[in-house]
Amino acid sequence: MTAKSYATVKVEKEGGISWVILNRPEKRNAMNPQLHYDMLDAITELEVDDEAQVLVLTGAGDSWCAGQDLKEFFRALDNKPAERRRAGWASQEWRWRRLFTFPKPTIAMVNGFCFGGAFTPLIACDFAIAAEDAIFGLSEINWGIFPGGLVSRVLADALSYRDAMYYIMTGDTFDGRKAAEMKLVNYAVPREKLREETVKLAKKLMTKNPQALRAAKEVYKLCRTMDYSQAEDYLAAKGVALRATDPERGREEGIKQFIDEKKYRPGLGAYNRKKA
Repeated sequence: MTAKSYATVKVEKEGGISWVILNRPEKRNAMNPQLHYDMLDAITELEVDDEAQVLVLTGAGDSWCAGQDLKEFFRALDNKPAERRRAGWASQEWRWRRLFTFPKPTIAMVNGFCFGGAFTPLIACDFAIAAEDAIFGLSEINWGIFPGGLVSRVLADALSYRDAMYYIMTGDTFDGRKAAEMKLVNYAVPREKLREETVKLAKKLMTKNPQALRAAKEVYKLCRTMDYSQAEDYLAAKGVALRATDPERGREEGIKQFIDEKKYRPGLGAYNRKKA
């Protein structure tokens, strides 16, 4: 599938990885209404693109995303309720609902500034790798508001209570190393190795059964809010559904390669998908 062109987003495809790049470097990739519309369309296209095995979200220039554009998303829409509603819906739709439920693995590659509203797509991604010198901040308190949208809610899942309250209420910044220490990101690496490490993780994920990957992320994200009885029932049904819909028949193939062929050890790597 040929990548579409957008005003504020670039999509580049290489070796199964779809690089989705917020492309307003002159504004530190701040999110204006057009960027929200572009991102929603890009994610919708990639959901059904067979070439897109892993999605990497990053930013052009020296920023990942500076949050919402204060001029174009806030002030310009203050007296335009219909436009504000449309832009606000698109903002939440791509940053959380579509990205959080994206059917393939997603990686946030944080290459620079990550502020405010950017925390929503950061946490929506399955994985996050940051440059050690990337700068993070919840700056809302500095201009008289609180982290809105879904930022405060998703922070409750991603940070400890003390860490979240400290950065929400002080507006202090922190770097990629601190983000890794708090587990806001999986790990931080020197900036010059950021792309290399991201590709390494993406390639590891691409060795796994894609249907199983989709099911694995879905069941974990959904069962977190279930009680134990609900989770037990849901996981049993999901297991049956995975076996019925997996074109590779990964469960059967993996067991065969381990027990009958003695070709691999499940604890040390994936089964040979080329034989499946």
